[in-house]
Amino acid sequence: MNLRLSLPLILVLIIVPQSIQGSDLKTFLNTLSPKSPYSFVFPLSGNVFPLGYYSVSLQIGNPPKDFTFDVDTGSDLTWVQCDAPCSGCTVRTELQYKPKSNTVPCSDPICSALHWPKKPECQNPKDQCDYEIEYADQGSSIGALVVDQFSLKLLDGSSLVPRLAFGCGYDQHFLSAHPPPATVGVLGLGKGKISILTQLVSAGLTRNVLGHCLSSKGGGFLFFGDNVIPSTGVSWTTLVSPGFDSRWERLFTMLGFPTKSNHYTTGPAELLYNGKPTGLSGLKLIFDSGSTYTYFNSKTYQAIVNLIGNDLKGKPLKDVKEDKTLAICWKGATPLKSVLEAKNLFKTLTINFKNGRTNSQLQIPPESYLIVSKTGNVCLGILNGSEVGLHDSNVIGDISMQGTMVIYDNEKQQLGWVSADCDKLPK
Repeated sequence: MNLRLSLPLILVLIIVPQSIQGSDLKTFLNTLSPKSPYSFVFPLSGNVFPLGYYSVSLQIGNPPKDFTFDVDTGSDLTWVQCDAPCSGCTVRTELQYKPKSNTVPCSDPICSALHWPKKPECQNPKDQCDYEIEYADQGSSIGALVVDQFSLKLLDGSSLVPRLAFGCGYDQHFLSAHPPPATVGVLGLGKGKISILTQLVSAGLTRNVLGHCLSSKGGGFLFFGDNVIPSTGVSWTTLVSPGFDSRWERLFTMLGFPTKSNHYTTGPAELLYNGKPTGLSGLKLIFDSGSTYTYFNSKTYQAIVNLIGNDLKGKPLKDVKEDKTLAICWKGATPLKSVLEAKNLFKTLTINFKNGRTNSQLQIPPESYLIVSKTGNVCLGILNGSEVGLHDSNVIGDISMQGTMVIYDNEKQQLGWVSADCDKLPK
């Protein structure tokens, strides 16, 4: 079970498509507009249970080498376990990234961007640019910033080979209660300017839009750019910063100033159960692909548990305490093989976003908040965020985004969603 919300962490890189060199470079850069038509699509692997994460494979270096990353919209920095050498690394040395005198010096503007609003702590401007990132599940990575080329496939099948900044992590820590994914690093896709997407946008190579489609069968796809977004059927709500008025959020974003948080936060919203009001409103929600499950603050969580518990009275499911897969599990007359066998015993949760005079609703059906454990019990994939240090925050995790294309539009400061077949890659 993963919960990858980072502590909040600017950057301009010259990124050049493959085969464009010499005098062609100036011509190419002059033809780029801030709204480039390029879109990137990446197949995903993984699932909510039993793996607990979705991952993407990216090629880095020359010659290119494959690295798998945990896809995380809850943090900004991309980092990979690094043979520098490495302490606390979870993969074999041959699978780690090997730096080749490509560390970023402390005096580089990229380093200042990484540490903003603080200044990098370095005694010598030529010292390497260090980083340290911590997550809500108390995992962490320490390392140095490096620059290398990424081989990225475009939607049309062609490739670009930009040079991007990322972390070379040589000291990792994971709590035993939260075993790390079997990946080499984390792909940070938050709104901060150190993220891979923002670097591509800064060079004019794509729109400041990303999204993912997580399949309940496992796998799915991730995309940068807006060419794969359906022209109709998408519901939208405004992105805001926690505790920050959305009008000021948009103004500060246009002016290029960072706001309080780089998380993708929506709100306010009210919660419905079986289409009926629950009395729970004013909820702000963080959409985080690095979190396996969905978390609500203690008050909201307990209300959901009570509603579901009352609804199950007289039905053929009983509480089972010995199953420790998740906090709450139920046992049927016979072991279950699929959530679909029990979904009719549960009701749909609905998040109702109030956008001025209009409302938009995100449906969370039972199959998007339940799992079936290895012993055949059905378990609640909604957890108490207050018990894991999230305080009053609410997090929509992978389980509740399955079967849905979720779109993070940083240009218009909005989040969208639409039902989709996540088993098919866009063309």
